[in-house]
Amino acid sequence: MKKIVTFGEIMLRLSPPGFKRFSQTYNFDVVYGGGESNVAVSLARFGLDSTFVSRIPDNDIGECAIMELRKRGVNTSKIISGGERLGIYFLETGAVSRGSKVVYDRAHSGMATIEKGMIDWAEIFEDADWFHWTGITPALSQGAADACLEAIKMANKMGVTVSTDLNYRKKLWKYGKDPMDVMPALVEGCDVILGNEEDAEKHFGLHPDGVDVTHGSSIDAESYLSVLQQLMNMFPRAKKVITTLRGSISASHNTWSGVLWDGKTLFKAPTYQITDIVDRVGGGDSFMAGLIYGLLMRDDDQEALNFAVAASCLKHTIKGDSNLVTLDEVEKLAKGDASGRVSR
Repeated sequence: MKKIVTFGEIMLRLSPPGFKRFSQTYNFDVVYGGGESNVAVSLARFGLDSTFVSRIPDNDIGECAIMELRKRGVNTSKIISGGERLGIYFLETGAVSRGSKVVYDRAHSGMATIEKGMIDWAEIFEDADWFHWTGITPALSQGAADACLEAIKMANKMGVTVSTDLNYRKKLWKYGKDPMDVMPALVEGCDVILGNEEDAEKHFGLHPDGVDVTHGSSIDAESYLSVLQQLMNMFPRAKKVITTLRGSISASHNTWSGVLWDGKTLFKAPTYQITDIVDRVGGGDSFMAGLIYGLLMRDDDQEALNFAVAASCLKHTIKGDSNLVTLDEVEKLAKGDASGRVSR
């Protein structure tokens, strides 16, 4: 069985019920999730050996987060204890022309206060096939960025495939470093890079010409080729560079697809019309998990990309951070069955 390791922060997510605004609610729905933990959950659901590495406080709330991961089949044995608290984020779910809103409360969390040398990466990567991290982790603190770089270097040394989802988060870069000062050294060690047009621009100053995802649903996949080529030229270790294609018609209606560049061929996935979004948080994470699964288990880049887009399309129908769909459900959609008929 293929072994995948992910590294990052799992948080307590608090959301007003339904589509209420923060100012309207007197209670919050509780979900546990985060970019890298969401990937770990998806991969466990697909039947792979999925290990999540993090630093979580030794208290009841931290234990609840770990229990949620265990319930989904994720290996939590490499999580270390520490920090004052579990990070929190508040999510106000948007609808129609009102976008969703996120408020972070992550200062002094276990992951925000992690330091280089706290984790035995050589032991963790023994028999591992893949290591995944995101741009969220180095945005938390210098210590988190150092620990992430330490992990990437060890994975490279041990021959473990490394992937990243660039995941630019403007609200998180608060410790005095610009993403352009931190991210290049980390991404240099990556074999697979996922990022959208904002990620490429904010982290490296790259952008596709003539693309405006804020108006309408028409997205020309070919227009992204230049930025994918620039990313591969900037980071020559990368064998595949991928971007998701989200057309935002409204908060409730998006188009969804993706493209993959392997240095020679631009692969394009089918475009899905997601007309009644239940929860778009974690959409990119579900895509990344689908891509990792596809690249590990399919000997075809087009099939891997199609699987990733189908998996993430289904995530938009699931409440919460994680993509709680089965392998069979993803394969069914990837083969063209979007009927949504009752399974009896």
